[in-house]
Amino acid sequence: MRLALPRKTWYHTFVKISPWNEPRIVEWSHLLLDSYRHWMEKDLIERIPNAKQQARMLFETSIVVVSHGVEPDPILNYGNQAALDLWELSWNQFINTPSRLTTEADDRAERGKMLERTKLNGYFDGYRGVRISSTGRRFLIKQAVIWNVIDSVGSPIGQAATFSQWSNVS
Repeated sequence: MRLALPRKTWYHTFVKISPWNEPRIVEWSHLLLDSYRHWMEKDLIERIPNAKQQARMLFETSIVVVSHGVEPDPILNYGNQAALDLWELSWNQFINTPSRLTTEADDRAERGKMLERTKLNGYFDGYRGVRISSTGRRFLIKQAVIWNVIDSVGSPIGQAATFSQWSNVS
């Protein structure tokens, strides 16, 4: 007997997307972790020599990890599973979202100032701010660390954030 589920539902129920397998995500994960170590002088997660497994560990960690590029209006280019769940987005939706849209319009100026401070100093520790999911659910992130993502010669190629504390806001 065949299941009578629509194709989309069946696909999303039984097939798990694995972005950590994509070579560009494996490389970006490495840059995220190396950049965090550079600025914070400690590791974000346990480091292992297998790059693909390392990327999977970052994707599956329980702490939220997100990043965007250096475009004039930066687009999110990475979100681990915890981030996808929190913002209630699929991988493809997430990586096509302008970073500014994760914040309500009234809070974007404050967010912009924090990102500028991060650009100048390399990182910002202890950030707190309200974010909004794709369904309009508001949540307060606490004790976030934001850092510049740099390439192997130290040139800025993005910014990233991580946090493990958040609460819903009504």
